[in-house]
Amino acid sequence: MSKTSRLMTAIASLLLAVALALPTWRINLIAPQYPEGLGMQIRLGTIDGVGQYDLQNINELNHYIGMRVIQASDMPELRYMPWVVASLALLGLAVAAQRRRAPLFAWGAALVAAGVAGMGDFWWRTYLYGHTLDAEHAVIKIPGMSYQPPIIGTKQILNFTAAAWPGAGGITILAAFALVGTAVWLSIRDARPSAARTLTGRTYPLHPVTDPRSDAGRAA
Repeated sequence: MSKTSRLMTAIASLLLAVALALPTWRINLIAPQYPEGLGMQIRLGTIDGVGQYDLQNINELNHYIGMRVIQASDMPELRYMPWVVASLALLGLAVAAQRRRAPLFAWGAALVAAGVAGMGDFWWRTYLYGHTLDAEHAVIKIPGMSYQPPIIGTKQILNFTAAAWPGAGGITILAAFALVGTAVWLSIRDARPSAARTLTGRTYPLHPVTDPRSDAGRAA
């Protein structure tokens, strides 16, 4: 593994560590009665509102449609997710200290697996909250209506426009993924055998006819 790949791996590991302290994802809700908007921040270990009472207000609004209360204690994955990311960051630093490509590939694969699992869990949680409703006690009942916010982008839900985008931590994690991907690509590129041969300290391409070392050259 080249020095450039090792440096990229180390920086990516540090970015993962920094992401632990930043909001990973953010969901905003805007409606005529809330022109300033309500915001919810998803961190690697908890969920809170952008404003002091945003999460409380969101839960009060959700009560009218029969949605369960959004609280971190109902999501056990939030308890171990910070440990997973912290472990990946430490492993990345250990990989960067080595010169072998195999640990980099294994760590990169683990990073991708963790990212896919995290996004899948995020989607599953939004699906459960948006589709599993207490219709019996809901004030607002619209047959066939679901209230799942988007994973990324915007979506109209009744009179609310819901928008979900990566937070500072999410952008930091994406940057770490980009660095790791580049480091892996560089390692694969550097491992490819060259079509050139070195003669007297200089590199020359093999000529298929005139070079006696080639099959065509020997035949000639």
